[in-house]
Amino acid sequence: MELKLERIEQKVGPSTHLYPLDLQLVPRAVTVLLGATQAGKTTLMRVMAGLDKPSAGRVLADGTDVTGVPVRERNVAMVYQQFINYPSMTVADNIASPLKLRGEQGIAQRVQELAEKLHIEPFLKRLPAELSGGQQQRVALARALAKKAPLMLLDEPLVNLDYKLREELREELSQLFATGESTVVYATTEPTEALLLGGYTAVLDGGELLQYGPTAEVFRRPKSMRVARAFSDPPMNLLAGTAATLGVTLPAGVNLSVPLPAASSSALTIGIRASALRVHGRDGDLALPGSVELAEISGSDTFVHVDTPVGELVAQLTGVHQFELGSSVTLYLNPAQVYVFDSAGELLVAPSQGAA
Repeated sequence: MELKLERIEQKVGPSTHLYPLDLQLVPRAVTVLLGATQAGKTTLMRVMAGLDKPSAGRVLADGTDVTGVPVRERNVAMVYQQFINYPSMTVADNIASPLKLRGEQGIAQRVQELAEKLHIEPFLKRLPAELSGGQQQRVALARALAKKAPLMLLDEPLVNLDYKLREELREELSQLFATGESTVVYATTEPTEALLLGGYTAVLDGGELLQYGPTAEVFRRPKSMRVARAFSDPPMNLLAGTAATLGVTLPAGVNLSVPLPAASSSALTIGIRASALRVHGRDGDLALPGSVELAEISGSDTFVHVDTPVGELVAQLTGVHQFELGSSVTLYLNPAQVYVFDSAGELLVAPSQGAA
């Protein structure tokens, strides 16, 4: 499906939930709606589905104006955060329900195929209440896939699952969506999820659409500081800087050699992703000595907070590392890996593709 939004706006009473935006989704690809809670993701998704009519603007599906056409009159599949299944039906009947509505043949075989894809074939005769949360969400996903809708909308479908289940389902969903049978819209607050799903990403903040494009491109070249904040986990390190003859001067007089465009504003902000900071130096690195304020292990990474002359920095180190609080440590940074934003928060300099 080719879904196009033209000057869509959504107001509820005096509150604006979506500011006027234009968005044309890439057909039969995955588009991730990325943003914090209350960024406007669910509101936008409800407009796309036909659950809500926008206050202004048009929704076009394959060139046809479907603005205000209710969801029951459109071929749309949705999966929510909650595990929404028919409680009195078995797992098999839940998955089969859209197939039966369409009067399809070979329903049992299709149900078996979907159950195997989502690893729920042992539970086909059970009721949803007899399953774990992760298993119930797999049932909801299988039912949505069975519908074969040209537009599939998933509103943070993994948020209520534990870490291990989220990791498993993310990988499986990437493979399922790769078939290109549907235009998929997937809402999430997690940048990691957007990167794993690939495709395209639309970054939302406070009801505004900030940027839309291929996920890797939006990650590497966020057009503004607001996009960079939304697409960084942990948050991007942001430091005040001043334009200098040979680059940027950071707090405490630390010089950073970064080529700036001509006529750059004097007041700048330097952005450093946590993954760009290391504890082992290389030729050309800037050394930032400091003391450890906090160290925490998350999954297979270690996050260390270091008080340096330029301010507190958070480094994301691969693997498990042990740091004593208050101990001395030096962080190293390749100047080619920094972002530079002007006084208005717009991107001036991004790392080259190889450096990012």
